[in-house]
Amino acid sequence: MHFEVQKVDPHSKARAGVLTTSRGKIHTPIFMPVGTAGTVKAVHQKALLHDVQAEIILGNTYHLYLRPGTSILEKAGGLHRFIGWNKPILTDSGGYQVYSLAQRRKINEQGVTFRSHIDGSKHTFTPEHTITIQRSIGADIIMAFDECTPYPCSYWYAKQSMELTHRWLQRSCQQFDRTKTAYNHYQTLFPIVQGSTYKDLRRKSAEVVAAVDSAGNAIGGVCKPAACLYEITALVCDILPSAKPRYLMGVGTPIDILECISLGVDMFDCVIPTRNGRNGMLFTTQGIINIKNQKWRKDFSPIDEQLGGYISTYYTKAYLNHLINVGEILGAQIASIHNLTFYLWLVKKARAHILAGNFVDWKNKMTKILMEKR
Repeated sequence: MHFEVQKVDPHSKARAGVLTTSRGKIHTPIFMPVGTAGTVKAVHQKALLHDVQAEIILGNTYHLYLRPGTSILEKAGGLHRFIGWNKPILTDSGGYQVYSLAQRRKINEQGVTFRSHIDGSKHTFTPEHTITIQRSIGADIIMAFDECTPYPCSYWYAKQSMELTHRWLQRSCQQFDRTKTAYNHYQTLFPIVQGSTYKDLRRKSAEVVAAVDSAGNAIGGVCKPAACLYEITALVCDILPSAKPRYLMGVGTPIDILECISLGVDMFDCVIPTRNGRNGMLFTTQGIINIKNQKWRKDFSPIDEQLGGYISTYYTKAYLNHLINVGEILGAQIASIHNLTFYLWLVKKARAHILAGNFVDWKNKMTKILMEKR
């Protein structure tokens, strides 16, 4: 994998780059649709390619390990061939999903023992095991196993968790170095910065991660509220090497993405566009819409004519209002594709304005629009 920074915005730390993988180029900044169990919910691959114009999608180690299982994926020739997706894929190590099973898991030095949310069966994830699973999945970018620190948490807990993540990182790297994928293409391992909201811990973790000298790095354990997220992201981005891509995991809203691009982040993922879309929230070039509201019932204009794409310009607000309110599956599909199209449009616009040297002015105008609810 190779990353080239093409231009840095003169008034911020935003940068436009190209990340080259064995399965194609990724133009940064980029948003990556989340395909947890081998599918982006309610969105077929043709729409991802042609409407959304996604350049990379995500899969999840925890969910794919449980279903369909690595034996099925290996027989299929890896996740790419199993789902019919020829562009890059990134897989999370499953650390966040294990974290979310707070009542079903136990953490120790070796790893995490947990019970499946599906049938209660008992499993153990270690750094070595999650790397082996991700080798079987065959994603282009894979993640080191970490503990996703809960928020809020004490300084003591955050420190212990961070140090455990660093020890797991060493084992992840060792397992990565002594194994390979069976699918004859190159994989890259990203380590993850942790440390909760504590600046000294985040600084230490970023230094440890930078010293690993991987081809790219991730920032995990998303901080809340937004002001804290921006503060921690800025601190970490100043430490992580500028010549390598920075991936902020699980972020987020369009405004958060724009702000974090300005701090030097290159890669994002989040379930917000599809999850909120299924519930009737649409992100548009004119602001945020709750399409379930009565005001859209007789609005026969396109969902977002300025956005472009078949879905957003063919279907009307009135029709989508009807579909969502009566619970039709097509409504969830249209809203999900539209929101993902908007997210990819947003990062492409950001990239264009970085290259043009006027990103900050555009970001500020776009943020005002996104704060309006229609």
